[in-house]
Amino acid sequence: MKSRRLGRIVLNGTGVLVFLAAVFPVLWMVSTAFKPNTEIFSSTPQPLPKHPTLEHFDLVLNGKIAEGSFWGYFGNSLVLALATVVISSLLALLAATAVARFRFRFRTTFLVMLLVVQMVPCEALVISLFLDLKRLDMLNSLVGLTVVYVAFAVPFAIWMLRGFVAAVPKELEEAAAIDGAGAMRTFFTVLLPLVAPGLVATSIFSFITAWNEFIFAFTFLEDQDKATLPMMMQFFFGRSGNAWGPIMAASTLLTLPVIAFFLIVQRRMVSGLTAGAVKG
Repeated sequence: MKSRRLGRIVLNGTGVLVFLAAVFPVLWMVSTAFKPNTEIFSSTPQPLPKHPTLEHFDLVLNGKIAEGSFWGYFGNSLVLALATVVISSLLALLAATAVARFRFRFRTTFLVMLLVVQMVPCEALVISLFLDLKRLDMLNSLVGLTVVYVAFAVPFAIWMLRGFVAAVPKELEEAAAIDGAGAMRTFFTVLLPLVAPGLVATSIFSFITAWNEFIFAFTFLEDQDKATLPMMMQFFFGRSGNAWGPIMAASTLLTLPVIAFFLIVQRRMVSGLTAGAVKG
């Protein structure tokens, strides 16, 4: 009894330490965003600001950053992220349904290739993708960048959604067919609601991938009015020094839409678990 209790205490303590190690950088980022420059560059580290200020947030939100503004960069990132989520989720759902429900030639090869694609570093594809977009006249275009983001989000989404689709009993679809539902109605009223939790997980991944991506955006976009929020961060780094206050303020603002998106789609996760059942 004592050994079990001691083991539980050790596990809980380890979990708390891991949590603190993961959360500490985020807390330091937020704390630094509210510190005045005198406290940021102080030789004595201060976990919390003694004299909180909003000057860094004011500079990021209302100041002119390079040739654009925060809200312009925010709009570009939002368009890219939402377009990536919608397109990749639709393509991945259709492909995952085909892989999970149908038997066709090279099906196993297709699944293996999905894993192989995930193993290739993104940096190794920058040159080839640059040449492809240049050939298609899609450089310096948000549309071209969206195509790249979708291409990287779809393989992972297919692999994840395949498990959710395969977990849905075929009897539910057969029961809907007996009741007179066609293939499209069965897909939207039976399969789609039950696969909704998987769509939520993949959409979060796709959103974060497009929202935080920097290398492709920095390489493929030339005009600053098409820059994204991660690209905006580089404007605070200079040869003479780095503006750590605005950097931390911009980083804090950069994380808020991801949290908001997760909270919005998370509410719809539970409803998808019980929806889509047939009459009993």
